[in-house]
Amino acid sequence: MDNLIRCGWCGSDPDYIRYHDEEWGRPVYDDQKLFEFLILEGAQAGLSWITILRRREAYRNAFADFDVQKVAAFTPDDEERLMQDIGIIRNKLKIKSAAVNARLFITVQQEFGSFSNYIWGFMPQGKPLVNHFSSLSEVPARTEISDAISKDMKKRGFKFFGTTICYAHMQAMGMVNDHLTGCHCRTADA
Repeated sequence: MDNLIRCGWCGSDPDYIRYHDEEWGRPVYDDQKLFEFLILEGAQAGLSWITILRRREAYRNAFADFDVQKVAAFTPDDEERLMQDIGIIRNKLKIKSAAVNARLFITVQQEFGSFSNYIWGFMPQGKPLVNHFSSLSEVPARTEISDAISKDMKKRGFKFFGTTICYAHMQAMGMVNDHLTGCHCRTADA
């Protein structure tokens, strides 16, 4: 084990550490990556993130490498096929919502030029919010911005994207940087 200081939530699990060090909190503007996390965050609802993270490759295989056009074209037969896939969480509502959310994602892309333009448009000046929390207990589960995004997405018909999931999405996509002030990722980004 290295001696780097990290945010306490990642513990000592190698998958969590890699995710924490290489992805979490780093700004993402790529629509395919944003779609991937939309699917994964929706699958995570009610579960721990590590449960989904460990199944990420299975999700990649099951959901056409997160190709939004292909997922949007999923049929009830595809949904039934996915219900038999032991590599993913086999929740019918979550599986069905992936295709629904993919179609809505495309609609947003058409309206705003990209999903990135849409979601980053909620951020002040379209830039990441850098928080200065020193302990995990200070990190919120939701904010006014996550409330606004979630409300707008629900109005558009998106499923499994409440404000708490939305805030987790914002953290994952680097819309907010919630690395604790002592975390080595904070100093690497400074």
